[in-house]
Amino acid sequence: MKYVLATRAAAQYDALPARLKAKFLKQLGFLLSNPRHPSLQAKKYDDTENRWQARIDQNWRFYFRIEGDTYYILTIIPHPK
Repeated sequence: MKYVLATRAAAQYDALPARLKAKFLKQLGFLLSNPRHPSLQAKKYDDTENRWQARIDQNWRFYFRIEGDTYYILTIIPHPK
C-alpha cells in the first residue's frame, strides 16, 4: 500500500508540533503495514464517502479514503469529542 497526503492534510501536518508529527508518522506506518493494528482503532467513518477514521493518540485523529492500493489522507484534526 501507499499513501497520498491531500493538500489540506499536508498543511495540517506542517502545523503540528514535532511530537504529534512523530506520532502521526508512526501511526501512518502501522496503517501501511497493518491497518488492523490495535493502536489505530481504524473504523469506517462515513460509508457514503468511503471515509475512514484512525487514531493518532487520545486527542487527535486522521481521516482517509481507500482507493485501490492507495490511502488518501484527507485531514489531521483534533478528535471531535
